[in-house]
Amino acid sequence: MPGLTQGLSGRLLLLTIIFVMIAEILIFVPSVANMRLAWLRDRLNTAAAAGVVIDGLQTELPRSVQNDTLLATGAKLIALKKDGTSTLLAATEVPPSVDDQYDLSDVSQLQAVRDAFSVLLFGQNRVIRVFDVIGDSNMIIEIVMSENKLRAAMIAYAGNVLMISVALSLITASLIFVSINRILIRPIRRLTVGMQTFSERPDDPASLFKPEEGTDELAVAGRHLADMQVQLQKTLRQQKNLADLGLAVSKINHDMRNILASAQLMSDRLVDVEDPMVRSFAPKLLRTIDRAVGYTSEVLAYGQATEGAPRRRMIELGEVVQDVKDILAIEPEIGIEFVDSIPDSLTIDADSEQLFRVLYNLCKNSVQALQQASGSDYPTKRLTIAAQRNDDIVSIVIDDNGPGMPQKARENLFSAFRGSARSGGTGLGLAIARELVLSHRGTIALVEKADRGTQFRIEIPDRPQPGSTAATT
Repeated sequence: MPGLTQGLSGRLLLLTIIFVMIAEILIFVPSVANMRLAWLRDRLNTAAAAGVVIDGLQTELPRSVQNDTLLATGAKLIALKKDGTSTLLAATEVPPSVDDQYDLSDVSQLQAVRDAFSVLLFGQNRVIRVFDVIGDSNMIIEIVMSENKLRAAMIAYAGNVLMISVALSLITASLIFVSINRILIRPIRRLTVGMQTFSERPDDPASLFKPEEGTDELAVAGRHLADMQVQLQKTLRQQKNLADLGLAVSKINHDMRNILASAQLMSDRLVDVEDPMVRSFAPKLLRTIDRAVGYTSEVLAYGQATEGAPRRRMIELGEVVQDVKDILAIEPEIGIEFVDSIPDSLTIDADSEQLFRVLYNLCKNSVQALQQASGSDYPTKRLTIAAQRNDDIVSIVIDDNGPGMPQKARENLFSAFRGSARSGGTGLGLAIARELVLSHRGTIALVEKADRGTQFRIEIPDRPQPGSTAATT
């Protein structure tokens, strides 16, 4: 457990006590000033009542009566000023010298506070003169008194206020501490412990955070934390599966490369065969095997999921599209029309092998989607590849009139193992196509169509020429 001042709860308790004490001090200062004024006015009212009676007698009081009057008011001298004439009503035998005087008929709050602290700090053994108007009359009552009793009363009052303030601070702080600790600190501590437990065993389902019911911010944060941990565990499991899959693919790929190498040696002999049909298919077969050998070599060479940098050069786009058409080998009985709308002599600055893979993956997806389409809604099944050059950018469109991509595939577009448009698919084709296009500094996007079907648009810019503005930025 952290120390009292190290945890949030301990700091909250300490700050609450401090803030309540500050509030009590702000209340204490004017209350002490008002207490002093009330105490002095009480003495003046007592003296005024006695003074009015004495003034009505029109005679000087005996010394014993004066002493009793002074004792009752706590004063050393009582005087009454009426019609401009001041009358001494009662006084000690030797009138004391006055250290300070106060007019209570006109006292500002700031002055009252200053005078109150003057009494507390310097009021011992001082003699003061205090006077005020009696009610609504024109008479002024005046007393001279020692500040000792006033100071003692103010100190007692301050002590009582201090004890009440401390008790109030502790009670308030405790109530706030208990409430905030239950509402805020405990849920935060649960979140912290949940994150720490999950970080120690991220692959253990038992380490998942169990959120509490509620609509407050911390309850919502707890549910989001639990969802994030669930997604992270799925990602970790997927990464582990991918790692295992990568090891298995590497092993298979090693043996497959040897098999393809043997097939390549045997296919080379087909060139010497006199059969015209064999001669026409032999170059395509050789290119296909060479391409497969190249793929397996790259996998073994890099041993990673990322593709190699494209070896770009100006190539005929029509030749790449023709290779894609040949490899697809769409049989006439399937009923799919492959429309090649590539302009003659249209060149593109790209890696021919990587561009072939991009177009082949997209076209293969379209063919599979068209094969699944059936019924009178699809009298004609068509796959179209078109392209055009705009300045230094070549735009390629792959369009089909099939059933289109389902919503789930659209939401996970270009995501491996999640973006497949058909049952049992992996979604790797679109993910590979996107990675290869991005390596050419190009873009690939799914285009919204007014009618049914799927359309992808690829844009690949030419490499900046040396010395051009694009090459230097």
